[in-house]
Amino acid sequence: MIDKPFSESCEQNRAPILAVLREVFANRSTVLEIGSGTGQHAVYFGAELPHLRWQTADVPPHHAGIRAWLDEAALQNVLPPLALEVSQVHWRSGRYDAVFSANTLHIMSWPEVEQFFAGVGEVLAPGGVLAIYGPFNYNGTFTSDSNARFDAWLKARDPASGVRDFEAVDALARPQGLVLQQDIAMPANNRTLVWFMT
Repeated sequence: MIDKPFSESCEQNRAPILAVLREVFANRSTVLEIGSGTGQHAVYFGAELPHLRWQTADVPPHHAGIRAWLDEAALQNVLPPLALEVSQVHWRSGRYDAVFSANTLHIMSWPEVEQFFAGVGEVLAPGGVLAIYGPFNYNGTFTSDSNARFDAWLKARDPASGVRDFEAVDALARPQGLVLQQDIAMPANNRTLVWFMT
């Protein structure tokens, strides 16, 4: 039996994110989580938002850890992980009225961020909601010294990664029919961005 992976940041940010999701996913039914990571968010949000059918998804190396969390929680509304790599197109065959992703855009390359939004544009139903949590720059400027240090750490690890500019991300969302609804300040200099699919 695999040990469950653990992310301290998931424990710290889950309650503030839940407060947002309770509002923006109140009238949703099927959620695709892009980048389920350890699986901690999925089981927490799935338990707290039982009206949602929560589809986990990530690259295959993370599946065993996600399944360990899902097996322990035994939630009927949280589904085993799909294999999802944003640069591939096979995951775009589903249909969801909500998409959620946390702390993913800054670990992707920019072409992968472009593929992320192209894919969301295909799987998110009209009237659907996209919610993305993480750090963002505004007008090319870091919002905090800690985000600047985080960006430097990311780029040292992978030069193609880094904290993304809000304006550049929103420019990818708009051609997909996504209209920004909310930009919510979160703890630790993060944001939750919420778009509505027209």
